[in-house]
Amino acid sequence: MSSISRSDVAHLARLSRLAVTDEELDQFAGQLDQVLAAVARVGEAAVADVPPMTHAVPLTNVLRPDEVTPSLARDVVLAGAPAAEDGRIRVPRILGDAE
Repeated sequence: MSSISRSDVAHLARLSRLAVTDEELDQFAGQLDQVLAAVARVGEAAVADVPPMTHAVPLTNVLRPDEVTPSLARDVVLAGAPAAEDGRIRVPRILGDAE
């Protein structure tokens, strides 16, 4: 496995527009080496007999059937609204006119 050099870290810092000190170059090079080693270890896992999956634990959506149920009467809802117009709740305009 190749190691991350100070010049690699300096190049990444320039690309990221980060100002790093000489001490940070050494520190970050070591830390990035550790990250790459950890990622390489994941690639060594014996997964040939593991089927592809989207989640490690099976998921089941819990949905109830749609059923029509009584709701509040329109007059009751509009009575609690700050403003009403033409049988609807009036809200302030947030978008300009379509042009």
